[in-house]
Amino acid sequence: MKGRILVIEDEPAIRRPIVYALQREGFEVSEAPDGETALGLETTFDLVVLDLMLPGMSGFDVLDALRRSGPARVLILTARDSEIDRVVGLECGADDYIVKPFSVAELVSRVRAQLRRRDLDRDSPGQIITAAGITLDLSKQTASVDGTPVNLTPSEFKLLTLLSDAPGTVRTRHEIMRHLWQSDHLGNERTSETHIANVRKKLDRAAGAGHRIVTVRGSGYRLATDT
Repeated sequence: MKGRILVIEDEPAIRRPIVYALQREGFEVSEAPDGETALGLETTFDLVVLDLMLPGMSGFDVLDALRRSGPARVLILTARDSEIDRVVGLECGADDYIVKPFSVAELVSRVRAQLRRRDLDRDSPGQIITAAGITLDLSKQTASVDGTPVNLTPSEFKLLTLLSDAPGTVRTRHEIMRHLWQSDHLGNERTSETHIANVRKKLDRAAGAGHRIVTVRGSGYRLATDT
């Protein structure tokens, strides 16, 4: 598995072991101690490991800039007691998070899972999915609702693809998490719920979509078939 990775972390004691471990796995790794330095790099990356607590430019501003500049997957680092940071980070477009303190082995596993998803997305055949007024172009990774473009993160696009591929079928939270990570790492239910909420908001903003994604209490979520 190949990939170009950027590690944005101001603490050398945390950044250097991450960089070393990823390099040992065969990844091409760049590093930056702050957001300004990171965004000044001209190289494009497949994945960014981003600490939200940075000096100068905030991690959230860096995340926003990364989302506007390209499709790189983003794994955020957060403190144990900063649940609000994790939720806001996911709402801003992060694909996954890991809580400090963490093992480098776990971080490498998360990175590999995200890049596995990238490869699966790239290998998807050219296909259009339409359901409930939603159109998904799998080859171009673009989405629209009632003809209005919707800007989705890679994780949000993958989630909406899962729901749209079988409208009316209830997808459990466990199924959603496994689909998002493509590995035995399943994150937690808050992560999938946040992605669902984000997709709902974006559909609503694009076309006043209402409740296209329906919550089935005690089971999971489905795409409405009567929209």
